[in-house]
Amino acid sequence: MDQSPTGEIKNITRVRVFIDYWNFQLSLNELEAIEKSVLDYQFKIDWKKLGSFLAEKACETVGIGTFSFDGVIIYTSFNPRTVEGRGFHKWATTWLDRQSGVSVRCLERQPKYPPKCPSCHRVIEYCPQEDCKKKIIATVEKGVDTLIATDMIRLAWEDGYDFAVLASSDSDLVPAVEFLNQKARRIVQAGFPPKGTNLATACWASFDVWTYKNKISRT
Repeated sequence: MDQSPTGEIKNITRVRVFIDYWNFQLSLNELEAIEKSVLDYQFKIDWKKLGSFLAEKACETVGIGTFSFDGVIIYTSFNPRTVEGRGFHKWATTWLDRQSGVSVRCLERQPKYPPKCPSCHRVIEYCPQEDCKKKIIATVEKGVDTLIATDMIRLAWEDGYDFAVLASSDSDLVPAVEFLNQKARRIVQAGFPPKGTNLATACWASFDVWTYKNKISRT
């Protein structure tokens, strides 16, 4: 609640932002690579302003004029077995997590079993390409979507927000969104259509982040 100069009480909608880091980052990378006609591209996100920007655009989308940005939680994962993974973990926990209004949840990625041949069912341990032949070592992200869903429901239960922005295209989050809808907690998806159609449909509303890519890029 807030009070105007005339003494009138105004309702202020408390907005919390939840970002699925790799889902969000890789979607931007893919779209930018397509636009630039290159095989791979690293889209540089301005993480300092991203949370408040997504809150603002979500409120514009649904016609909310007066709101307070109550912070952003960023969910990510890292591979502790690689130099790049350890470097990412350090950046996420010692720089990103210290930005104003930002909280980071960073989980360890788990080893992924090598693929199997669909015909003989033998494990494919090495790359079949003649110019590579390297051992296939991969990891998989586990628990991030569950953590996002748990936090969204927990914070709603604790009355930690009125309105939430979910930056993800992961359909595994649909049940959590549908549950929150039943409890009168409105969720707006910040997505990249046509990806994530199921999640966008479950949410109260959605908007296309790619439309605002120049606003969230770090130059």
